[in-house]
Amino acid sequence: MKSIILSALLVLSGSVAAAERNEPVQPIVPPGNINLGMVELGKKLFFDPRLSRSGFISCNSCHNLSMGGTDNIPTSVGDRWQQGPINSPTVLNSSLSVAQFWDGRAADLKEQAGGPIANPGEMAFSHTLAVDVLSSIPGYVMEFRQVFGNTPIGIDAVTTAIAEFEKTLVTPNSPFDQWLLGDDDALSAKELAGYELFKNSGCIACHNGPALGGTSFQKMGVMAPYEARVPAEGRSAVTGRDADRFNFKVPTLRNVELTYPYFHDGAANTLTEAVDIMGRLQLGKTFTPEENAQVVAFLKSLTGDQPRFLLPILPPSGDDTPRPQPFDR
Repeated sequence: MKSIILSALLVLSGSVAAAERNEPVQPIVPPGNINLGMVELGKKLFFDPRLSRSGFISCNSCHNLSMGGTDNIPTSVGDRWQQGPINSPTVLNSSLSVAQFWDGRAADLKEQAGGPIANPGEMAFSHTLAVDVLSSIPGYVMEFRQVFGNTPIGIDAVTTAIAEFEKTLVTPNSPFDQWLLGDDDALSAKELAGYELFKNSGCIACHNGPALGGTSFQKMGVMAPYEARVPAEGRSAVTGRDADRFNFKVPTLRNVELTYPYFHDGAANTLTEAVDIMGRLQLGKTFTPEENAQVVAFLKSLTGDQPRFLLPILPPSGDDTPRPQPFDR
């Protein structure tokens, strides 16, 4: 929490300078109104594999906080080594998104947190079984009582706590943020040239705001069709409207250097490849090698301070806690 407080002071002290730049991107602001007890409980739940059928998969499995909040593979690995249907988006700065998941089917972090637990291709449990496991662990019973009072443990409290923890996973103080806040020396000439290209080429139309994305749904393949490696149809799966087919939530570009591979199907392995594809398919522009390198340099300046905390020590299972059966067929 000390880093969050220091970052808040940086934002406050530099807010005038940021306004003077009049940019379509704003600095990352640390979260406010955080319930610290709930955050600590949510942190444990985020790392606890006992919320899965196998007792092996946790939220952190696909949103690894040591790897930019992702798993760095094209599609995630689920229960019984199932291949996931889509690339796992980063959990970092996800509180800034208009909705959760690539197709926006979850309205907020709380709703999203319950999805993977009951998804047969992911954690493959049920909300009822997950709550039963937590209720059998004395340490959790005590901590839930401390945070939520005498209300019995329920999935609503579980997802509320996980969401509260995820709200703290913001990454302020990137070199680009320092530049936005008035430090003229924070970016190199190459990075600044990349930012100008980023704006003048039209990337900024979708990748704007504090997270440089996450606030709209856009079609993948505007100027030319995109041949995806996964069958996901995008926003139309939620709205039922054919016009929303292949529309996906615009991903945040914060920490994009860390969150490879790219796109909803994880098809682009490098930023150089991703910039080339996005230029041609979304903007109808072919970047020269020099221009591509400049845009990539700018994108790497978006890596902020990563969340740092003590690894949570999970409460031990009780005598009556159901033991996982990871190899049960």
